[in-house]
Amino acid sequence: MRSIHLPAHGSSGMLTGMTTPEATTYPHLFAPLDLGFCTLPNRVLMGSMHTGLEDHARDFGKLAEYFAARARGGVGLMVTGGFSPNIAGWLKPFSSRLASRWQVGPHRRITESVHAAGGRICLQILHAGRYGFHPLSVAPSAIKSPITPFTPRALSDGGIECTIRAFVRCAKLAQDAGYNGVEIMGSEGYLINQFLAERSNQRSDRWGSSTENRMRFPIEIVRRTRETVGRDFIIIYRLSMLDLVDRAQAWDEIVALAKQVEAAGATLINTGIGWHEARVPTIVTSVPRGAFTWVTRRMKERLRIPLITTNRINMPAVADDILARGDADMVSMARPFLADPDWVAKARSGRTSLINPCIACNQACLDHVFENKRASCLMNPRACFETELTDAPVAQKKRIAVVGAGPAGLACATTLAQRGHAVTLYEQSNEIGGQFNLAKRIPGKEEYAEPMRYWGNLLTELGVEVHLGRRADTATLRDGNFDAVVVATGVTPRDPKIPGQDHPMVLDYHDAIASGKTIGKRVAIIGAGGIGFDVAEFLTQDAPSPTTDIARWTREWGVDTKLARRGGLAKPETEPSPREVWLLQRSTGRPGKRLNKTTGWVHRAALKAKGVKMLGGVAYTRIDDAGLHVTIDGNPQTLAVDNVIICAGQESNRALADELSALGITAHVIGGADVAAELDAKRAIRQATELAAIL
Repeated sequence: MRSIHLPAHGSSGMLTGMTTPEATTYPHLFAPLDLGFCTLPNRVLMGSMHTGLEDHARDFGKLAEYFAARARGGVGLMVTGGFSPNIAGWLKPFSSRLASRWQVGPHRRITESVHAAGGRICLQILHAGRYGFHPLSVAPSAIKSPITPFTPRALSDGGIECTIRAFVRCAKLAQDAGYNGVEIMGSEGYLINQFLAERSNQRSDRWGSSTENRMRFPIEIVRRTRETVGRDFIIIYRLSMLDLVDRAQAWDEIVALAKQVEAAGATLINTGIGWHEARVPTIVTSVPRGAFTWVTRRMKERLRIPLITTNRINMPAVADDILARGDADMVSMARPFLADPDWVAKARSGRTSLINPCIACNQACLDHVFENKRASCLMNPRACFETELTDAPVAQKKRIAVVGAGPAGLACATTLAQRGHAVTLYEQSNEIGGQFNLAKRIPGKEEYAEPMRYWGNLLTELGVEVHLGRRADTATLRDGNFDAVVVATGVTPRDPKIPGQDHPMVLDYHDAIASGKTIGKRVAIIGAGGIGFDVAEFLTQDAPSPTTDIARWTREWGVDTKLARRGGLAKPETEPSPREVWLLQRSTGRPGKRLNKTTGWVHRAALKAKGVKMLGGVAYTRIDDAGLHVTIDGNPQTLAVDNVIICAGQESNRALADELSALGITAHVIGGADVAAELDAKRAIRQATELAAIL
């Protein structure tokens, strides 16, 4: 095949939010926002995102650079991860807290770095309430949450007063530390939200029993905070506009609260969607872009102060359209700024095509936080590692070959080129992306098309020499006079060694997803890992998926867009599956148990709603004209299916690396070619980026 340079990609469909550089203009997004005592340069809020760096003052230097990078990138206003106002409000033992004068000094490192970079930043005050993962947790009532093992202690009347004072003290300390404001976290099921809902507040005193009493707690916090910090200090109140749990707030109660929060002195009201215990997903990749801005618009009609909308906004065109429709005065994004600290600058300068996308996978951000790891980003491993993972220019330019244009190869090639190396990229197929080209075909994973848009344009921008449709053999690499060779040749499907697996009814997962072959009405999937779940969703959801249609998605998950029911919940109206599907695994236990914490439950719930039969402890006997013969719990059975799809894992494709080694040529092996377990793109991209940082 001849050498080619990839052309700049245009729009990859409705979900990309792409425009050509010549036409890139987002007038609503970049309109200033006058708050009276200060003016924000644009309508972009970097929303609160806990990174793990907040928990120890020794990490505040890293946290300062993390925020400074986003300030240099042009964000109008930023909000930190949540800081508790007292020990009882900890998310976990010894987690982030601002409650004492001695803690002010370390915070100045953050605010001074942000201000030097031309930015503004607010500190989020978050009291976990019954979501605290520790035995000191408190709540309005002694009712355990379904997501923590600890039953909270019910606050006394005096304890509530002390907690209000703690919020106010935290805000004053934030002001003294140089923050431009605070965000009072009143949503997502944390303490303030717990006071507002009957499900968690069953008090009979002046802090419960009636709507007015339940609202007293947040109103007092806002009112006393404003009295303490004065007029020229931003107070954002994060209002739960859609609880998505039962025995929660009614819409008229939420409106009444918003009006009183406004009267009490809030500068801005930010939209909160869903409690952490809700059955409706709110931020995973299968949620449509801008899926909840309609509720902010409904509230905007009732208030005078600016409103911020949030959740699944990741590209400039989406954000600008939201503002143009009048759904909100400002848009909040958190994870997109993990993916690309220069998001705003790129959008402003007409370089939207080079925005590194947030695909809402949660794998390196939220999943890391729940695993007590430092947050980062699958697409940008430098996020939260800005001081440790260098992208500094190289002192000596090298010629480097990268073989394989899957996620690992693309991350390595582009990082090497950004540092100044001359890079040649070989890919035996006719398109870049590797396994992401399968993922983007899965209903609910349409966002996985975005990385190919980004990497494709970046390869062109950086002048990487790209050879598509060409397998790089040892002769090519030996004769190319390369200073280094990186092998990112990916994986091959594992052979499950089932008698009869060569039967015409049997397909591997690649053929099932990408070949266009007709698949019957009754299907058995062998293997219930991530790929097995993806194939099951592919088979049970007709295209286009609800991810592309907010109205369909809200019906399918049971969101009451008329807001007639408490909590905004309605009965889900699941669209029937076009097929009967069995999802099987050899290991015992619940299929999907090893899926990621913050997204796995969504996949399991979606397939359960589609009637997929998920079975563990399955022994495969043979495949023949009668179907798939199995033994389950010692009982032989025959599944009379039209097709069997094998998703039984992968093995590293190391053939090229082994051939090079035999010739005495050293090769760096990364990604699936190094470790094939569960096609871990997060590990592969980080490994590739770390290698590129030292070559």
